[in-house]
This record gives sequence, structure tokens and C-alpha cells, in this order.
Amino acid sequence: MPPSTPVRRRRRRLAPKLMVGFGVAATALATWSGTAGAQDASEAVQVNLDNVWILVCAVLVIFMQAGFALVEAGMTGAKSVANIMMKNLIDFCAGAVAFLAVGYAIAFGGSTEGMGKFIGADGFFLGDGAFTYGNLTVPVFFMFQVAFAATAATIVSGAMAERTKFKAYLCYSFVISLIIYPVVVRWVWGGGWLLQMSTPYHDFAGSGIVHMVGGVTAFWGAKALGPRIGKFGADGTPRAMPAHSVPYAILGCFILLVGWYGFNPGSELAADAAIGGIAVTTTAAGAMAALVAMAVVWIRSGRPDVGMTGNGLLAGLVAITAGCAAVTPQAALIIGACAGVIVVLGVEFVEKVLKVDDPVGAVAVHGMCGFFGVAAVGLFARNDAEGFWKQGLLYGGGPDQLISQLIGLAAILVWTSVMAIICFAIIKATVGLRVTEAEELQGLDILEHGTAGYGEGFGTFVPHAPIHGHGAEAIAMAES
Repeated sequence: MPPSTPVRRRRRRLAPKLMVGFGVAATALATWSGTAGAQDASEAVQVNLDNVWILVCAVLVIFMQAGFALVEAGMTGAKSVANIMMKNLIDFCAGAVAFLAVGYAIAFGGSTEGMGKFIGADGFFLGDGAFTYGNLTVPVFFMFQVAFAATAATIVSGAMAERTKFKAYLCYSFVISLIIYPVVVRWVWGGGWLLQMSTPYHDFAGSGIVHMVGGVTAFWGAKALGPRIGKFGADGTPRAMPAHSVPYAILGCFILLVGWYGFNPGSELAADAAIGGIAVTTTAAGAMAALVAMAVVWIRSGRPDVGMTGNGLLAGLVAITAGCAAVTPQAALIIGACAGVIVVLGVEFVEKVLKVDDPVGAVAVHGMCGFFGVAAVGLFARNDAEGFWKQGLLYGGGPDQLISQLIGLAAILVWTSVMAIICFAIIKATVGLRVTEAEELQGLDILEHGTAGYGEGFGTFVPHAPIHGHGAEAIAMAES
């Protein structure tokens, strides 16, 4: 029987409501599907963005090798400029092979329990168990880390300039990237014992892990070698040995400054909102340190020394590297100002008190300012960041973070010193560490590498005169 009239009317009134209901449900389903798809797409974009950003930062840090080469070549003599360039090239090449084969596994591989707190042992040659972080692929994370390993290695080159056998330096380059540097990385960035303390040791981008390791190794390398001929008088007074190309040195400083924007912001290991602030503190500290170093030298000597101003810039960049994510721009200026003073006094202390010949000031710039930069986190960290750092002493946070920083500094200093002393002693006893006096006076370019750094008419040099007859026979040989 057909439905009655009232029933048909009720159906007619109900039909539009059902259609609206179905439309709302379909719209909601489509919106949910679209939102989920958009979220997936957004996450995929972020993953790709993180990887591209960190790879670009790795390239910037690798390009710092060119900056180090120019600084070192400019601050030393023209007769060994090709040797300087070769050492910086081989730092990266030897370091990359050593870090790929063994160093990366020691730094990041395996469990962080037991002995794993001190040394890793998994993921050799980026094989099974190779570690990565966050959204980064293993190859991208490795490229960023190998750039840092090469930086730690190349710091030493300048301190040992103009008197080191190339084969000796080649041996050293393998050792630091194979074992010395990776063990320190393990303790912190690899999740080891310093990171596991109740108040973790904090070194965001490597004032201690990279720069202090390089600076301490540079000190022991220069000490094992002894000074260049003519550097010190009979009474121990240091003599100035002029740079052969100040433009090289300052161009190198500019390249290093650009590279530092990969070094520090890249250590965020992601393309996120924090990288801008990190870039600001990096800029503030470097610029302030350059100004203060210039002012200190100007007041003391009557002239604004170009080379020391460049070293001031680098000193500020080194000092802020540990705390670039933890301090305010105002604190970065203070850290930079302190670094500017430390580098000037540090260079003098190394030469005049310790009697160590460091042609480019690497010990003061990287060793001393790296030490200060790590300690500064314990003083200037602006607030607590759970799992990363605690508020600094000068901001009312108590001494906990400063104590952790000092523990880490002591451990790095002892480990690096012991290993560097052993390394250079073995090299000295086997292949030999230093060239002969005649070779040093003639320069290392032709004798070590078979080619001059400059063609005929480009770049000349005068052998440094010996003091009180020291090396007279070598000079006679050089002149004959």
C-alpha cells in the first residue's frame, strides 16, 4: 500500500536534511584527508630542508680549510707557502679517510653504556649501525661531522709552520682524525660520559671539542719541533718574523668568518627558527673581539696591528662557538671583548713566557679562547634548557653548569695533551719531525715538494739571519 500523504510530507521534509548531513560528512572526511596529506607533505619538506641546510653548512665548514690555508700562508714566509697549502689540503684528505674508516664509529657508534661512555665501536666505513641524528640521513650527518674533524686537524698546521717534515705532518693528520678528536666527540656529541652528567657539559659547536683540541695539539707540536731559526735571541728574547702577505691573512679571516655561519648555525642540525639567533651571537662576539684586540694593541704599541685584529676576529668566533645558542647578544659582546684581550695577552705569553714559537697564534686563538668559551657557558647561559644546559652563574643559576664545564675542560686538556705528546714523540723517533737547518733556511717548497710556491718574479724572500752564528753553516750552504 502506498504511503499516506502525511508520511510523504515528512519524507519530503527529511530529504534536504539528509542531503545536508551527507554533505557535511563528506566535507569533513575530505578535510581530514587533506589535512593528513598536507601534514605528511609538510614533514617531508622539513626532512628535505634539514638535509639540504646541513649539507650546505658542511660545505661552508669545509671551505674554511681555504681560510686557514690563507691565514697560515700569509702570516709566514714566502719560501714555504706551497708547503702550507699542501698541509691544509692533506689535513682534509687524510682526515676524511681516517674519519670515514674509523673515527666516525669511535665518535658515534654503538651503545653509550659501560665503555661506550668513553669510546664507540660500531658503524665503521658508515656500515651497519652507523649513527645519525634527527631528520638527517647518515651521509649528510657524516659530511657535517667530517668537516669538523678536518678543522680540528688543520689548526695545528700554522703552529708547526716552516720547519716540519711533510711526511711527519701526514702521519699526524691521520692520527688526530683517527683517534684523538673522535674520542672527545664521543664524550659529548656522541652521548658519552660528559653528556650523561647530572648537569651535562655543554659545547654547542665545539669551542672545546674542536678548537681547544686543535689548540692544545698545536702547542705540543710546536714545542716538540722547537722554534724557527732566528726566532729567539741568545737571551731568549723573541724576534718578530714578519708575515709575507697580510692580504692573504685577512682574506683568510673573511673566509673563516663566512664558514663560521655553517659551523655555528649548522650545529643546530636542523633548519629551524633557532639558527638566526645563533648567527647573531656569532657575529656579535667575532666583531667585538676584533675591535677590542685592535684597541689593546693600538694602546700598547701605538698602531692598530692588522694581523692581530684578524686574530681577534677569530678569537671571538672561537669563544662564542660553545655558547652561541645559550647566551644573549649582550653576553656575546662581553664574551667577544674578553676573547679580544685573551688573544693579545695569550700570544705574548706563549712567546715570551713559554718560549714556544707559534707563527700564527693558533695556541692563543684556538686553545686559550676555546677554553674560555667553554667556561663562559657556565657564566653566561641565559636560562635553563632541559637536557642541554643550566642557567649560568652570572644569571643567578648557581655553579652547577660552570663546574660541569670545568670538568669537561680538564678531561679534554689531559686526553689531548697525553695523546699529542705520545704522537709527536713516536713520529720524531721514527720518520723524524723537523727538517734540517739548511732546508728550513732555503724553504720547504722546492726541497719538500719539488716546486716553488710562486713563479719567477712573484714573491721573494730573504732568509732570516741567525743569532750569534747559529746556523751559519746552513746559511753558507743556502747561499752557495
